[in-house]
Amino acid sequence: MSAEAVNPGAHSRRRGRPRIDLRRLGRAALLGPAGRDRLPDAIGHVAEAHRAHHPDADLAILHQAYVLAESSHRGQFRKSGEPYITHPLAVTLILAELGAETTTLTASLLHDTVEDTEVTLDQVTAEFGAEVAYLVDGVTKLEKVDYGAAAEPETFRKMLVATGNDVRVMSIKLADRLHNMRTLGVMRPEKQVRIAKVTHEVLIPLAERLGVQALKTELEDLVFAILHPEEYDRTRELIAANASAGAALDTMAEGFRAVLRDAGITAEVLIRPRHFVSVHRVRAKRGEMRGTDFGRLLVLVAEDADCYAVLGELHTCFTPVISEFKDFIAAPKFNLYQSLHTAVAGPGGAVAEVLIRTQQMHKVAEAGVIALGNPYVPVEGAEPADGERADPTRPGWLSRLLEWQQSTPDSDAFWTSLRADLAQDREITVFRADGGTLGLPAGASCVDAAYAQYGERAHACIGAHVNGRLATLSTVLSDGDTVQLLLARDADDAPDAPHAPAAPAEPGAETAPGAHRTPGARDAQRPPGPQDAVSGPAPGWLDHARTPAARIAITAWLQAHPEETRPAATAPRRPAPAPPDAGLPTAACAVAGLPDATVRLAGCCTPVPPDAVTGFAVRGGVVTVHREQCPAVSRMKARERAPVVVRWDDAAGCRVTLVAESFGRPRLLADLTEVIAIKGAAIVSATVEPPSEQRVRHTYTLQLPDAAGLPALMRAMRDVPGVYDVSRTQHPAATG
Repeated sequence: MSAEAVNPGAHSRRRGRPRIDLRRLGRAALLGPAGRDRLPDAIGHVAEAHRAHHPDADLAILHQAYVLAESSHRGQFRKSGEPYITHPLAVTLILAELGAETTTLTASLLHDTVEDTEVTLDQVTAEFGAEVAYLVDGVTKLEKVDYGAAAEPETFRKMLVATGNDVRVMSIKLADRLHNMRTLGVMRPEKQVRIAKVTHEVLIPLAERLGVQALKTELEDLVFAILHPEEYDRTRELIAANASAGAALDTMAEGFRAVLRDAGITAEVLIRPRHFVSVHRVRAKRGEMRGTDFGRLLVLVAEDADCYAVLGELHTCFTPVISEFKDFIAAPKFNLYQSLHTAVAGPGGAVAEVLIRTQQMHKVAEAGVIALGNPYVPVEGAEPADGERADPTRPGWLSRLLEWQQSTPDSDAFWTSLRADLAQDREITVFRADGGTLGLPAGASCVDAAYAQYGERAHACIGAHVNGRLATLSTVLSDGDTVQLLLARDADDAPDAPHAPAAPAEPGAETAPGAHRTPGARDAQRPPGPQDAVSGPAPGWLDHARTPAARIAITAWLQAHPEETRPAATAPRRPAPAPPDAGLPTAACAVAGLPDATVRLAGCCTPVPPDAVTGFAVRGGVVTVHREQCPAVSRMKARERAPVVVRWDDAAGCRVTLVAESFGRPRLLADLTEVIAIKGAAIVSATVEPPSEQRVRHTYTLQLPDAAGLPALMRAMRDVPGVYDVSRTQHPAATG
């Protein structure tokens, strides 16, 4: 396959400077550098493109870099037979046309010298400075002799780490890959496929995240031609068969110009043909292609306010398709992209997609971070915050990537995680309870938010409040949500780490179902117990983790604690034995005002001393004892049932039914039963309902030796990691 055959994006290149003949540049390079008073002929095109964006640029350093690159690469040839110097020249020209500044172009000319020639980094530093040397080192590949099969993933790791400090490293790498893809036809087919797959999985997503659409779209078309040749051929034939489709867009463009001219808005209206992959996607989505589907209309204006003025005029004079409107000016994409998107129908019913942006927005939309020039040059009059330089090119996704790669020393695991991370092509922003923000990929859950905010401390996360409502960790977050993550008691204490809800501090105070406690000083003084056991993520968390940081941390914990993930065959610990009369339904601690009456505690409200109680006689000479505020008491009185005076006996023991609401986790049942046993209570019966949305309800009927110990028992149960509420039963009971 020839280089030209794998360049389907050529049809959509913007009008302007024609593509340079690299063979002619190669011949000029073979003649050696020109005199000191002028730039060599081979680099003249780079200088011309550079001056178009930076009229005052000093070209002397480019001359110096070219001389070193040409002399060091002299005698080397590409597989196509061209002098090797044509490659760094072509890469530099790509960047110059996108508006890269002089330092980037200098490093681009030298980007292969350290890797493929005798030139050293020390020499580059001495002649061009540390900044250029850093960029050259960032794109220099690691040797297969030293790294073997890990050379490619470790090279990308090295480049990404370097990009974290200077985004221009990746700009050079993207331009380097674009020229290599343009000339990939001289390679063996299997090597073409391998390189195209890496480009598709890693470099194209990186180009998208850095906003370099001009490189991304051409790379997409080149990869499309190699990995899907049949689909590519069909798309090429479709475009060729609809060569006159642009007439419909021309007509609408003329209508736009007339409308905007009449409104007094200065604007440039252009037609942007879709590239091959874009046409393929539109055809897959819509089926039959219309003439206006082969391109979009671009309206360029001077100021932000003009964008909305244009939008208003177009929506007034043409029929808008409201579902197609998107405002990326008020809410820019995470890759710096800004535009208004809409679609309108013309007089003949033809619908055209429209992009509205300023000239500066257009420059950034095409060149992304490259259009920012050198973002590390301090702005006059601006003071650096906390001694750090402001870096608009360090977006959230890159920061997250650099963090999780540190926890992945294995090359294969890093490579797999990198490709999975880059496959997520949309980002959301959620707000923390303290007002901060978290950037997460679309589809992220509370699990991802926990690890993004707390790192490994998120192992102790047991739930969250999302927009003020209690939510499970599996809850998928949406853009703009507010999330407060709840950590168990064994997490490191910190002001920004709210703990799971806790019990009231006052002895004897009760908590209504669903109410929560706040941590008190007693937590630091309580004796160690099962609540102090190591808590960690459940294997099911992996089903809800989208970010590599969360998946890596969870997997590492599960591998380090295999015993925590083993399913228990039965309850792992035996509860304290119940007393001989535990099975009896009577209440020996309550005395009724009827002689020889059998007293039973009502199951609907499970009264215990010192609750205010009353009783009612039922069949069989039995008196049921209720708490006075129990709803059953009102129903009995409504039926004109006479209450029976009941008092608590001096005996302190009692029976009570407690409900523990919790998030599911390994060993939860064992920890709860151990707490109950430590507090001296006997389990009469226990019920565990099947989990629902990762929430589990435990119901225990307990025999207490002393009713005064009930508040302490409830607090201890709430302190078990995963438990967010413990309450006495509140359910209707038969009144007899």
